[in-house]
Amino acid sequence: MLDPERKNPAVPIEGNPAAALEELHTPPMRLQFGPSHPATHGTVKITLDLEGEQVVWSDVEVGYLHRGFEKECETGYYYQNIPYTDRLNYSSPILNNTGYCMAVEKLFGIATPERCNYIRVIGCELSRMADHMLCIGASAMELAAFTPMLYLIEGRELILDMVDSLCGARVTTNFVRIGGVSADMPANFADFARPRLDRALKLFEDADKLLTENPVFRQRMEGTGYLSREDLVAWGVTGPMLRAGGEPYDVRKVHPYLVYGELDFDVPVGEHSDNFDRYLVRLEEFRQSRRLILQCLEGIPDGPVDADDPRVRWPGKGRVFNRMEELIDQFKLVTEGGMPPAGEVYHAVEAANGELGFYIVSDGTGKPWKCRCRAPSFSNMSPLSKMITGGQLADVVPTFGMINMIGGECDR
Repeated sequence: MLDPERKNPAVPIEGNPAAALEELHTPPMRLQFGPSHPATHGTVKITLDLEGEQVVWSDVEVGYLHRGFEKECETGYYYQNIPYTDRLNYSSPILNNTGYCMAVEKLFGIATPERCNYIRVIGCELSRMADHMLCIGASAMELAAFTPMLYLIEGRELILDMVDSLCGARVTTNFVRIGGVSADMPANFADFARPRLDRALKLFEDADKLLTENPVFRQRMEGTGYLSREDLVAWGVTGPMLRAGGEPYDVRKVHPYLVYGELDFDVPVGEHSDNFDRYLVRLEEFRQSRRLILQCLEGIPDGPVDADDPRVRWPGKGRVFNRMEELIDQFKLVTEGGMPPAGEVYHAVEAANGELGFYIVSDGTGKPWKCRCRAPSFSNMSPLSKMITGGQLADVVPTFGMINMIGGECDR
């Protein structure tokens, strides 16, 4: 922080140049970095004290988006809260849908059908690919590499075309349901998806060639934003940031869910724990996500996509319009919600930025008594001050970019 004892006389001391130089030294310059800076997403404010170009002290405020996700979940029925999860991380919403619905399913004791699990994995990995493309593209653009951003955004549009084909939406998907998904995937989805996956990979590889061996990009990324493996664990950092530090923690491997335990994929791990390793980890995770999707398209079984559980599954419209029992059943579910047993659960998934978990407490009614979101962006942002203090002012932007903070996860 600023030193109130530091002297700064206007007149140098006669006969002692060294003392004069010391006495003339000015206090650090205080700089407000954001929230209006385009690299800080409109909410984050970083207060910096600079000695020349070196950051000697920093304070990070994540700001507010006024989402109120956790309290909103306590005022709505379980099924009504699914659209809110889209707004947690709007770069990869299906991952959020899946995490929340699987926590509620754990509370109800519901097992989803095999076909549903495959479809969810496809949706989750498409979301991960779109998220990583946006993260890398935006980070490159913030370092004045605009062309890779154009390639990656074009590739992301192809990924969102596939998401649109699955659920009819591109950003706020509202795709997953408690006990299933909103609809089965189209009959021709595999033929629709494969050429787009290939084209997206080609664009991704073009961006890789433009960035990975670019000397300016490497100088801005290598050695910056360092945080030791021990500090990453102590701060609760997960996802690509943690794996770039050498810790191979991935929820899909450590606590397999859906059909991840049956699929073949690798978890990329770095060793330098700097911004360049975080970039490289995301590059490889993109390729692994494509590999997972192709395996799912090849091995997806036939069958239903929703659990046959009347506590959460609404009856078909044809029966509701013609049978009194189904009409009453839907009326009760809409007006009271499904009622799980009283208790508490926690369930986590591997989101694009790390472990995304939902802790839900039930009092036996149709609304959660408590809903708490373990958001990776909040944990990953916590050590940012430690990561940038001691470095250069120019290192702040790539470090913040490789954290890939999403405001909706921080202000819940």
